[in-house]
Amino acid sequence: MGWFSKDIQTMDDLFVHQLQDIYYAEQQILKALPNMIDKATDPELREAFEDHLRETETHVTRLQAVFRMHGAAIKGQDCPAIDGIIDEAEEIAGEVEDKRVLDAALIAAAQAVEHYEMTRYGTLVAWAKQLGRPDCAAELEKTLKEEQATDEKLTDIAVRAVNRKAA
Repeated sequence: MGWFSKDIQTMDDLFVHQLQDIYYAEQQILKALPNMIDKATDPELREAFEDHLRETETHVTRLQAVFRMHGAAIKGQDCPAIDGIIDEAEEIAGEVEDKRVLDAALIAAAQAVEHYEMTRYGTLVAWAKQLGRPDCAAELEKTLKEEQATDEKLTDIAVRAVNRKAA
């Protein structure tokens, strides 16, 4: 289904398509995080990635609940954007030998993912409200706030320690 697909005729169709997109993205993130955990050398960064892995499992469960609340089939839709962000992160991580610099690169890659997710969840919250689905909006907003908190935590780790060590 392309961006301007004939399958998307209504705001509801668009909402469901975006749910499928972020559902796929969260599943890809679940697959990528263990590798990031293994590569991280800063203990605080490793712990942040471990925490976010558990949180992402909750995000998937929450999305499944939103699909059910909305009466839509639980399924993902390929998302080239998240695939590209994850591929780029893996490529960069494979090229960095200095572990201190690698930690900085991992934070940058993780924040690219977080910003993608914040964009998607922010849009979904707004659309759910517009569609008269405050129940869906409330669930999606929980995840949005967690993604924002993760982004802030990664920034804090980078500024306080990792970037300085890498420099």
